[in-house]
Amino acid sequence: MAVFIIGCEIAFWVFVLAGLVSRYMLRSPKLGAFLLLCTPVIDLVLLAATVIHLRGGAEASFVHGVAAIYIGCSIAYGHSMIRWADVRFAHRFAGGPAPQKKVKMGEEHARNERVGWFRHLVAWAIGCAVLYGMIVMVNEPTQTVALKQIMEWWTWVLGIDFVISFSYTIWPRKAKATNEKAS
Repeated sequence: MAVFIIGCEIAFWVFVLAGLVSRYMLRSPKLGAFLLLCTPVIDLVLLAATVIHLRGGAEASFVHGVAAIYIGCSIAYGHSMIRWADVRFAHRFAGGPAPQKKVKMGEEHARNERVGWFRHLVAWAIGCAVLYGMIVMVNEPTQTVALKQIMEWWTWVLGIDFVISFSYTIWPRKAKATNEKAS
């Protein structure tokens, strides 16, 4: 199952790359859009494989939990990851504008951190829903301990991410002061 999850991650990026190559290098935007739209299918294949594996009697393990995390993150972050790659590809191969540098100071940085946390929250909610579905499907508490632990650990990580992300709202990063001596 672990190899299948890694294969799905690789397939995700292969489809993204193929979509961008088609769009910008082969000048075929329709094919590029089709290939990029295929990326959610990878999530469905992974979900189906995980369900089939569990239905076949496999004990729910950390690997099944990673599948749920992957699905949650792929749905929550997938569009923004593809957009990030698209901007860089367009700049490099199609004369598009240079990617904007990430703001590391002030209110905009704080807003970006909050948006990032809300994406994490969406990933967590989707991943935990998938994990809970696996727990219900297996319906044997002794076989789903690993899945419950993953939900607990991920909840802690989400809480820590909240504290860090929202701390920038209270204490925004400030630009370093430059000390230039007058002559």
